[in-house]
Formats: sequence, structure tokens, C-alpha cells
Amino acid sequence: MSGRLVAGLDLGSTGIKVLIADEGGNEVLVRQRPTPWRPGPSGTTELDADALIGSIRTLLATAAHDLRDATGDRRAAVEVVAVSGMGETGFLVGRDGAAVAPGIAWFDPRGRPEIESLPAHMLEQFAGRTGLPVGAQVSVAKLIHLRDGGVDLRDVRWFNLPEFVAASMGADGVSEYSLASRTGLLDQDTGEPWLELIDHLGASERLLPPLVHAGTRLGAATAGWVPAGFAGAEITVAGHDHLVSAVSGGVIAHDRYHVSMGTAEVLLRVVDEPLSFDARAQLAQHLINCVRHVIPGQSVIVAGVKSGLLMRRALQLSGITDRAGRDRLDAEAAGLPLEGALDPGSIHVSGARNDDGVLALTVRGDGVSPAELFNAVLRHSNDEIQLLVDAMDRVVPPARSSLLTGGWAGMASVQRARAAVLPGLVVSSRDQDTAYGAALFAMGLLESDLQPAVSRDSA
Repeated sequence: MSGRLVAGLDLGSTGIKVLIADEGGNEVLVRQRPTPWRPGPSGTTELDADALIGSIRTLLATAAHDLRDATGDRRAAVEVVAVSGMGETGFLVGRDGAAVAPGIAWFDPRGRPEIESLPAHMLEQFAGRTGLPVGAQVSVAKLIHLRDGGVDLRDVRWFNLPEFVAASMGADGVSEYSLASRTGLLDQDTGEPWLELIDHLGASERLLPPLVHAGTRLGAATAGWVPAGFAGAEITVAGHDHLVSAVSGGVIAHDRYHVSMGTAEVLLRVVDEPLSFDARAQLAQHLINCVRHVIPGQSVIVAGVKSGLLMRRALQLSGITDRAGRDRLDAEAAGLPLEGALDPGSIHVSGARNDDGVLALTVRGDGVSPAELFNAVLRHSNDEIQLLVDAMDRVVPPARSSLLTGGWAGMASVQRARAAVLPGLVVSSRDQDTAYGAALFAMGLLESDLQPAVSRDSA
């Protein structure tokens, strides 16, 4: 270990991770806590702002304590924190800085009928203008749902989750481009808010805070809840987790898929310029989006399936809730043929499409073990991934290699399955690509002054 310390904070769908590294890029420690979701009926899932901050406070306090032990320095402290995390989920915040409603999970089904009720001309423009398919996942669907449920949007601001946490730590309130791209409120051609849609929501032009690039210096962690060891650290927002993961190993070749496997599994391609309005609309028909990258001047084509969510539920259905059980199942699944050892049609799986997420099983034969079920989920998600690959290949030249990262990437059964559908597959050697990628943004603030802090405009 050498010199000064930075931290990458990753607000994931399953867990919140903090990775501390030195200025040479060497990992010092990683700590994690579960994301404190509040489940409801029919797949509804919410996040309480106070519960989130409480979990982060505990996580950072634990990391600070362990940092002193790891370094042998009782005064060891982090100098810069970069916050990354999931897109779409966030909080509406009043002028007092408090959330006025719970955060609704990106995978929560609410908002689908509301967004489909937008005026016809907005629905026709939506995919080409925003780069996103119309659906419940985009933040604007949740905003319409909250508005229709009685939340007044006239004098609030929308903070995506990483931006909300950064502001809660004491940073300036901003909207980072890659996260703003997940909301449905950003015009991909102009890089400006879609004011007509914001007006339709009944909100003001200040709904989106000032837009900044990932890695912008945003002030210091001055909030009273920030524990010693992190208090006073400089803060930046690193951006959308899958995109931050993609930069953790350096620049991505334009002919490579970066595959990030969390609760959502994302296939990402980098392009130097935004695709055309028509190309974005064409990809959106296959639930593929084209939005701003965390690297200024670049865009990304992002195709997703909910395979991680289905795999997690398959494990739970099999009574497996710990890492040891998952490892045993992995060995058993890898020991079977990928196509299964049962009669064809014995088990059918659906639900991996990005607009679905409901694990649906039809079992027509006997002998469906947990390993057979898990392989069936992998085969089903392979089928959905192939459809996405085919759609992207019609717009950009086919990829020639793939890098597999994320929480599921270490499983032999997963690697075998994805190697059957993705070209030139290699597996990342890192366990926490997103948190490490965020730490790289933090290192950037140690090396140079990127931008002055954004003028604070009260939330």
C-alpha cells in the first residue's frame, strides 16, 4: 500500500459496497451490506431514504474501523469518495433536502400504465429522443405514478440514487449525465432536459439539478452522519454502475461487449457518437437503449436481461441462501450438460426479458433438481441474450470479444453458458468492478482539479 486513500461506493441492487484503494490503485479493503429494500405485494419494492443513509453510515463506520486495523494507522482516512450505483431508482427531494416519497426500485412494475398514457406524440418521440424504450423501468414512469398518487412535483428535484447519497454526505446537488440518461428526461441529441415532458409532469424546470460529467468535484463530506475516516473527504459522482464497471479495467475496445452481471445482466458497447434518432428508436423496439457514457463525448449501447434476478430467485426456490450453497449448486450445474440431462421439454423457464423479471416455471417431467433448474434459467437467458445480440448486430458491426464481470461471473456454470452465446469470452479477475471503477474516478481528483464545484442551488 502506498500514500493517500480513496473510496468507491457502489449502491447495488443486492448490496452496497465500499472499496478503499491507495493512490497506486491497490485495493486495501472491501466491505458490504445488504441494500435495505422494503418489499411489498406483487413485486413492488421500495427504499426508505433514512434506512439507506443508515445502512451507508454503518458500512462506512465499519470500513473506517477496519481501515485503521489494515493499515496500522489510527489516523488513516479516505481523501476522496466517488459514488456509483443503480440507475432509474432515486428520490424526489424538497427544498429542505428531505425525500418526499420512497424510492421505487427500478425493477418494480409500477408505472407501466402511467407512462403508456403519455400523449401520443410524446410516445412516438420517446425512444428516439431519450434513447430508452417506453416501460416501467425508466424513472419518469415512477414519477408519473407518484404524481398520480398525490405527490406534488411542482417544487421538488429528482436525484438518482448515487446523486442523492452524494448530496446527503454534503456534496452539491447535481444530475450526472449517465444517470440522467436513465430517467427519460434527457434529450440524447442536445444533452438538455426534455422540457415538454417535464412540463407535462406538472414539474418545474428545476426538476433535474444542474447536469455534470462523472468525476466532477462536488464538495466535501460535511454531513454530521458521515463517520470519522470519511468526514471531510472530497466527493464526486462516478455514474451509472454498469458503465462505471466497464471502465474499471481501462478503455473498452469498440468491438467488445462488456457484460456486467448483477441483478440485471447488461451487455454494453461503446460508440464515439450518439446513434441517430431512428437507430435509437429501432433498438428500443428490442428494449435496447443508447445513452450517455460516463466518459464525456462517448455514448453506450446498453442491452439488458433480468437473468441475475431470475438466478437469485431460482436459488431461493431451491432453499439456497448462502455462498456455500451457491458454490455447491454451481459445481453440480457445471457437472451436467448445459442442455440438461432430462428429456427435452421437461422444464420451461421465462421471465428474463428486461420488461419482465417474473420467474415463471413449467415442469413437465420428473427429476428437476436445483442444478437442472439453474441450467434451465441460464439457457433461457442465453436465448434472450442472442435476440439482443442479433438486434445490435443490425445497427453496429458485430463484437469480436466479451468481458464478463459482476457478482455472478465467478460461477463456472455461468461462464460456460455465456461462452456459448458471446464471442471470445474472458472473465474479469476483480470481484467488485463497479466499486473499483468508482475508486478510479476518485483517484482522478487526487491527480488534478477537474472542475470547480457546482454552485449550490438548494434542493
